[in-house]
Amino acid sequence: MGIFIGLIIAVGCMLGGFVAMGGHLIVIWQPWEFVIIGGIAAGTFVIANPMKTVVDSGRATLEAITNKVPNRKDYLALLGLLHAIMRELKTKPRNEVETHFDDPANSEIFKAYPDVAKNQDLVLFICDYARLILIGNARSHEIEALMEEEIGTQRKTSLKPYAAITTVAEALPALGIVAAVLGIVKAMGALDQSPQILGGLIGAALVGTFVGIFASYGMLAPLAIKVKGTREKQGSVYVIVKQSLIAYMNGALPQVAIEHGRKGIASADRPTIDEVESATVPGAAAREAA
Repeated sequence: MGIFIGLIIAVGCMLGGFVAMGGHLIVIWQPWEFVIIGGIAAGTFVIANPMKTVVDSGRATLEAITNKVPNRKDYLALLGLLHAIMRELKTKPRNEVETHFDDPANSEIFKAYPDVAKNQDLVLFICDYARLILIGNARSHEIEALMEEEIGTQRKTSLKPYAAITTVAEALPALGIVAAVLGIVKAMGALDQSPQILGGLIGAALVGTFVGIFASYGMLAPLAIKVKGTREKQGSVYVIVKQSLIAYMNGALPQVAIEHGRKGIASADRPTIDEVESATVPGAAAREAA
């Protein structure tokens, strides 16, 4: 919603200011200038990026537009799942706990948190490191280093759409000049026409420069920043898992370990200690209501 509101404000003020200065909107409507700029931008985008990145860029754009990021409910579910896993690790023998990580799709723990379970990459991340903890001879600092390396790789991969869109945004002003030059070439072929016709052709050519600059700084660059923010917030769940599991490996009780994870959540979305306790400790919600 914020993206659409921002676009309405930007485009509305730009067009409104142009009309207020006495300009005519019909002059800006130069569809072939749009085709030249948009076509070159799309073509270079496909040339510069693997098809996987192209597809992921579309997905990332949709996620940014719909603001598909974890909310307080999602964080509570993740903390609840981690607490349940750590409780199992602490109280049950290895052969009973291992089944949860070998087949998470049929695990009662993961089934209890369907919103977390549908994120297959996150489930795999949790299961991999829970298995290492289950082995029992892994050192916490080694596991932490391994987690950080994987999180860094995951972050780099998730931000490829941001880099790809930013590159196109940076190129758009130059592509606008390309469209403007072609328009000037067309205008030069009409030097024998009346000043009114010639002026219209030159004005149409300059629209290319305007479109390239506006599309770059007014549309794609802000969109790229929104994509980056969305993907980084989606990646925060991995940091929560890391902090919680490492705290558990260092000897913290499950309820204390998830507090380490809770502190990794931004304050605007961070659930309170009481909310976490109600979501993780059996009977806590009933005691609170009483």
